[in-house]
Amino acid sequence: MEIVVSISDMKISRRSRDVLVTHALGSCLGLAAYDPVAGVGGLIHCLLPLARDNGKGPPKNPFMYVNTGVAQMMRTLLGRGATKETLVLKAAGCGRMMHISNQFDTGANNLAALRKLLKINEMSLEAEDVGGTIPRTMRLFVGTGQVVISSSGRTWEL
Repeated sequence: MEIVVSISDMKISRRSRDVLVTHALGSCLGLAAYDPVAGVGGLIHCLLPLARDNGKGPPKNPFMYVNTGVAQMMRTLLGRGATKETLVLKAAGCGRMMHISNQFDTGANNLAALRKLLKINEMSLEAEDVGGTIPRTMRLFVGTGQVVISSSGRTWEL
């Protein structure tokens, strides 16, 4: 069963027949996490790199931001039996849409935020398909951990 992960959303599953899918990854970050030992997977679609502390508490939607959303997804996966040592992480998106090249390069900033978070937590990506100017669809097959990217009529495994 295909389960859609919308923009600023995250889904977790341990049902082997489920496929978690997110569409329209342009500058947004798509991160698939799969633990083959625990048999659990998650997919997140983050819009922006950092939730800022504005004195009003945590953001209403932590999944909108890489720094809060990825952390929340990891906590959820660990709560379902995954471990840092066995989690397989794969990223997609973080492109430069409309050829924007300035301090507002959201795609590059999303990727930098992810890399910083992973480094702090002593984790790394097993694979990535990031950058460029193409929109991507990302699918995580929960039964196998396979991640498939598609764009412009092409499909490839990550």
